[in-house]
Amino acid sequence: PASRGSIKTPSSPYDNRDPKSELVVDTTAVRQSEQKPMSETTLIRGGRVVDPSQGLDQIADVAIIDGKIAAVGNKASASADTVIDAKGLIVTPGLIDMHVHLREPGGEDAETIESGTSAAVAGGFTAVACMPNTDPALDSDAEIEFVIRQAQQFGHCHVYPIGAVTKQRAGEELAEMGLMQRSGAVAFSDDGCGIANAGVCLRAMRYVGMLNGLFIQHAEDAALAGSGCMNAGALATKLGLPGLPALAEEMMVERDIALTRTTGVRYHLAHVSTKGAADMVRRAKKDGLRVSTEVCPHHLLLTDSMCETFDPDYKMKPPLRTQADVEALLAAAADGTIDCLVTDHAPHPEQTKELEFQLAPFGIIGLESALPLFIKALIEPKIIDWPRLVTMMSTRPAELLGVPGGTLRVGSVADVTLIDPLVTWKIDIQQWRSRSRNTPFNGWEVHGRAVRTIVAGQTRYQL
Repeated sequence: PASRGSIKTPSSPYDNRDPKSELVVDTTAVRQSEQKPMSETTLIRGGRVVDPSQGLDQIADVAIIDGKIAAVGNKASASADTVIDAKGLIVTPGLIDMHVHLREPGGEDAETIESGTSAAVAGGFTAVACMPNTDPALDSDAEIEFVIRQAQQFGHCHVYPIGAVTKQRAGEELAEMGLMQRSGAVAFSDDGCGIANAGVCLRAMRYVGMLNGLFIQHAEDAALAGSGCMNAGALATKLGLPGLPALAEEMMVERDIALTRTTGVRYHLAHVSTKGAADMVRRAKKDGLRVSTEVCPHHLLLTDSMCETFDPDYKMKPPLRTQADVEALLAAAADGTIDCLVTDHAPHPEQTKELEFQLAPFGIIGLESALPLFIKALIEPKIIDWPRLVTMMSTRPAELLGVPGGTLRVGSVADVTLIDPLVTWKIDIQQWRSRSRNTPFNGWEVHGRAVRTIVAGQTRYQL
């Protein structure tokens, strides 16, 4: 409806009350405001506030003062500089995608920090963590500082760089992770390449553990993967395409869990895609290991049967797997084995992605379609509920990365996503903000989308 997101005026500040209290005018703050410039105030009124960090799922108002959450409560009687009518909307802590590729530096023809973060806020994300497989790789403090500077100057949302584990992501010599962490790296990964050498991986885990950092592994045994370009099996044989076996993922996960038992590092498995890998993570969690994982929408909604079209937009790594794998991943999302929902947003220029299937690069984009696709995969079939979805797309990523966000607690940064859960729309890549167009979801009819994205109190996207 046209009233959603409507703006009214006047102004009055709010007091910093308990999250479950009613919002009231703070007369002390009013007196103080006569002696100094008025604070900028925003009131999000009448939405369904879903904040798992506080156990909240209720109709409530959210007050923002100067980029911070000032109060969450019911029956607000005061006005504000900006009043947002959120009736019928879901109000959540800002969504966080902990696995994206922004391509800058080196791949600006596919994506930049500016275009990638513009796509992010259009998808409801207030923060993204970017992987280090750029050119040059993010394997030094200077590269980490470059990303942070670019994000501060051109970014539409928070950008948290992930540093490489090894120099040039070559899997041989450890990078200076301590210096990178000091410069702002929030985790470490050689994403795109699994660390093949167990000795190097063990030393890396010990180093990351010493920093109390998060070790993120792209689990793929290169020797087993070979030149595979789709899931190994009867269909790959029928199509004459080299297969990429589930065993390539599962062998490395099994090895890494053994190394995690030795080192105690916080270990995060990127983009889980097989039943076997999900089962290993489940067992590791039961054993008390600090192991976590994530899943992408395409591994919940698509299978390797789509590759029969030879459309390179179905080529990704890990590859699309079988229906049995999809069902196992849905079950793992339901029982808490999977911690986070991510996009693995991987933009590629049109001229490269349009090559024949075997020669085209791996990966698809997803920042602007992730939320409705996760709704389709998980909410609509009632596999999980909204509080669980918000946990997986906001609260848990913030916890794992150790970054602000994931909560609407009083005093926290005002990163907020407003979602219309019922709107029906069709994915149209020509309307997307990303520089790239490589997605198999173009034309899908979906339900739900972000209608307003607020970053540090400022609206950065409004539908």
